Amino acid sequence: MFASTLPRSKTFIRSPLRLITASRRAASTSSSNSASFPHVVNVTPEEKSSGTLTWKNLELANRALHHDGLVVLENAISHAKLDTLNKRMVPDALTLASAGDNSPYNYNKGNIQQDPPMTRQYFDKEIFLNPLAIHVTSSVLGPRPRLSFMSGNSALPPTPESPPTAQPTHSDADFLHPGSPFALVVNVPLIDMTPENGSTEVWLGTHKFGKEAQEGEHGERASGRIKKDFLERQREARPPSQPVMKKGSLIVRDLRLWHGGMPNFSKDVRVMLAMIHFAPWYRNPMEINFAEELRPELEKIHSKLQVQGTYLPEKEILDRYLKGAYGNAYDFNQQERLDVAF
Repeated sequence: MFASTLPRSKTFIRSPLRLITASRRAASTSSSNSASFPHVVNVTPEEKSSGTLTWKNLELANRALHHDGLVVLENAISHAKLDTLNKRMVPDALTLASAGDNSPYNYNKGNIQQDPPMTRQYFDKEIFLNPLAIHVTSSVLGPRPRLSFMSGNSALPPTPESPPTAQPTHSDADFLHPGSPFALVVNVPLIDMTPENGSTEVWLGTHKFGKEAQEGEHGERASGRIKKDFLERQREARPPSQPVMKKGSLIVRDLRLWHGGMPNFSKDVRVMLAMIHFAPWYRNPMEINFAEELRPELEKIHSKLQVQGTYLPEKEILDRYLKGAYGNAYDFNQQERLDVAF
């Protein structure tokens, strides 16, 4: 079900069977590395309809997040709804990429930060307020987590000016943070996500590391990079993987988990949405811009999810949504941090 990843270097070679890097010196694909691949919860039609997982599936998701820092829920979102959004976001991605050095690129110009248009036409609660995602995140973070970040990461096809390049392995929690779970990213790929089109490389279990494993300061475009010695030790203990994520899946990932965007060798833009649910006690002040018409629908979910939003006229949303910053410019830290060392 999942494709494996071998260690990365700067030069990429194509193979009809798999994508590999020019260096092949570690991470074998034997059964001993099976622990590198995420656990999958196969959502049933009944679970999708009710918006709740069975107790056993919720337990599996919860335990996977604590052990691995990531879990996949397959068959969680209707394909037609993803198609509608993808038709808008692919042209938008090309518009952003055309800005070159001024584009909101993340580490390299083959991966850009891209916000979806939060208007009535493109907003769908099955995508952005998925009840199965909320069921999982609230079981880990506590009731009524906070939604204060909504964006996306788009992997672009290579060009002569932007050849295939992997991001450095990094953590999005590029600041001193609690040792307990405090933020979960809900990723939604709009199409099948594979090694061919740049599925994300993940290092399962690394959400248990802190700032000591990182280099680069918060706010820098390349902050949160994992130090080489930490990478080498972790590669020996539990190597990374580049899993296939099926269309209709949602991925719940601990914000602290090491990961890295990979090159898109295909001819198509690959968009993956990213919504962050913070623990209810975690005081992150960010807000999301929504069209005023969405206010009633967003207020309905308040008993299950605290949506931190600013409501604006639709025209203003459409004028502003492609002017967002690159990923590391956002601040995922909290206000009034406790002065404790754990």
